[in-house]
Amino acid sequence: MASFPPRVNEKEIVRSRTIGELLAPAAPFDKKCGGENWTVAFAPDGSYFAWSQGYRIVKLVPWSQCLKNFLLHGSKNVTNSSCLKLTRQNSNGGQKNKPPEHIIDCGDIVWSLAFGSSVPEKQSRCVNVEWHRFRFGQDQLLLATGLNNGRIKIWDAYTGKLLLNLVDHIEVVRDLTFAPDGSLILVSASRDKTLRVWDLKDDGNMMKVLRGHQNWVYSCAFSPDSSMLCSVGASKAVFLWNMDKYTMIRKLEGHHHDVVACDFSPDGALLATASYDTRVYVWDPHNGDILMEFGHLFPPPTPIFAGGANDRWVRAVSFSHDGLHVASLADDKMVRFWRLEEDCPVQVAPLNNGLCCAFSTDGSVLAAGTHDGSVYFWATPRQVPSLQHLCRMAIRRVMPTQEVQKLPVPSKVLEFLSYRV
Repeated sequence: MASFPPRVNEKEIVRSRTIGELLAPAAPFDKKCGGENWTVAFAPDGSYFAWSQGYRIVKLVPWSQCLKNFLLHGSKNVTNSSCLKLTRQNSNGGQKNKPPEHIIDCGDIVWSLAFGSSVPEKQSRCVNVEWHRFRFGQDQLLLATGLNNGRIKIWDAYTGKLLLNLVDHIEVVRDLTFAPDGSLILVSASRDKTLRVWDLKDDGNMMKVLRGHQNWVYSCAFSPDSSMLCSVGASKAVFLWNMDKYTMIRKLEGHHHDVVACDFSPDGALLATASYDTRVYVWDPHNGDILMEFGHLFPPPTPIFAGGANDRWVRAVSFSHDGLHVASLADDKMVRFWRLEEDCPVQVAPLNNGLCCAFSTDGSVLAAGTHDGSVYFWATPRQVPSLQHLCRMAIRRVMPTQEVQKLPVPSKVLEFLSYRV
């Protein structure tokens, strides 16, 4: 079994440059489990990087200072102690331009993180409530943490203050995602087989329960326009939901094992899903077609043995913010960077026991968390976008596949604007 197609010379693939790492503290002597870093997240405004370093602790690090220290040290190892020597805000308002780092004890093992920020014109969807406990301003940044006991805690990222405690799930909250439109609609995915929709502008009111998964729900992601949600889970499940009507649009068929991660492209035209079947699929979410397949094992396991290669399970997938690359993380101790429409990675990096990954807000860095609670960072591939990519991104941000196909333009232009199999 190989990690790349036979025609590919692994030695010729570019190695990504390591720019730094954040190391978790040594495990308490009485703790044998619970130290995993299941989740990392970047704030939408680029102010913070958050990571779950295990044993109930979430650390929020000012990203600009962290990146500065990484660059100062070149490719040398950078520990969290050097990264966190920052000026704290004081009671007199000094150093307001430098957000402080925070260490938050969430009270239970943290499985998921998500940042959310408010847009004032996006009002609460609960029209009958005239009084709210919280008034979220435009400059406020929230951090949601999903816990082992089923609770979701909402924190003020700039102060570290606990704002809300959402109690409704009865199992692990495996993933969280905020609607990108600034409405502060939060969706949680849980091992209790449900997704729950929360309105934080209505003091955290639980608006809807989305049912359909027959087993654990591993991950969920909003489309860039907030109109669609993807949820993935055990038993090959990939579901798409209409988030205006809270109804299921379709189930995507193709994976052969549990699906554990998903992410939309920045124009909303593509959806990437990662599975224990050793594959990442890139779908057209508007018609359910599989457009691309990124394999992590060659020859690929047949459907009947798709769960047998457990040293190649894909754990995470993430779209770059320019839509040019997809990152994946697998159990074969490797991070891969893929370019759309190419079936071999353009860059790779070594990583032991990886669990999660995310691109920085500007797309220049990929962060990945590991079993021991640490985080590692790499410089992402650089590429000048083609005219075709820029045109596709521009039109696909406002048009789904069906509308593009109906445009009164020559067929060659339609091909130029379409992502194809």
